[in-house]
Amino acid sequence: MKNKLKTTLYDYLALTFASIVFCIAWEGFMIPSDLSSGGLMGLCTVIEYATGGTILASYSYLAINVGLIIIAVVIFGLGFGFRTLYCIGLTALLLKLFAGFEWLHAVPGNFLYVPEKVLVPVISGVLEAVGVGLMIKHGGSSGGTDIIALMVNKYYPVSLSKMFLITDCIIITSILLLPGRAFGDMIYGYLMAVTFSVVIDFVVVGDKGTVQLLIFSSKYDQIADYINKDLERGVTSLKAQGWYTKKDKEVLLVLIRRNELPALSKFIKNVDDKAFLSVSNVGSVYGEGFEEIKTGIVRKKNKNGND
Repeated sequence: MKNKLKTTLYDYLALTFASIVFCIAWEGFMIPSDLSSGGLMGLCTVIEYATGGTILASYSYLAINVGLIIIAVVIFGLGFGFRTLYCIGLTALLLKLFAGFEWLHAVPGNFLYVPEKVLVPVISGVLEAVGVGLMIKHGGSSGGTDIIALMVNKYYPVSLSKMFLITDCIIITSILLLPGRAFGDMIYGYLMAVTFSVVIDFVVVGDKGTVQLLIFSSKYDQIADYINKDLERGVTSLKAQGWYTKKDKEVLLVLIRRNELPALSKFIKNVDDKAFLSVSNVGSVYGEGFEEIKTGIVRKKNKNGND
């Protein structure tokens, strides 16, 4: 019971920190610089600019998310919905508060001011990715397009970064509908979106990323036993022949998490310091011990066998 309470408390502390970082990205950098980007916040900033500041981004952000929360609860359950509700409520409050904190705005004379405007969307993209990524890792969401992306990712093998880019393209381009806006305004938005998409997968996946190893060693049997028993991972032995020596060899093919690689490398080094390893990053691995195979939403069939 205590462990569960500590875990829950840690999750909500992480969600609180994530919301703060997310809001700094927008109210600290993007909005004071009169810039916009993708996601729901991008749409909300466009609304704020279009209304001359009458409808603040924090207001439209909260209003639009109310309907999306209902969808999140249906798809992901009450746990996800409550944490998302917490993130959205806290984020809306912080956006409103940070809008009044002049010292937090990246404008001339303030500590966070960045003279090179092109760096503003890069910094904002990294901060937003960290914020959104931490929310997702701890069971929450900043709402908006995050929920849409997660719903699609739940049933189809589409990465979060791809889903965010698709929705971002539509929202970012919409800034050109505002009077006085130029092509450059759209480019700044895309720069933030690209930065965000590159960083988000790293934050969410982190050490859970998968690597594929080809292990060449005369002590392959000891290494295979270690992988099976200590790492509890499967290993495949491939028949091979050294072209120079014409000798038959055993090559081990292994798929492991990135955070398991240091332990395996250390073991191989101790067993056979002449072993040869080929390590490759793997985009997606589906099956037992990794991710569930996603082939789409399974629809129920009626008695006649039709969908």
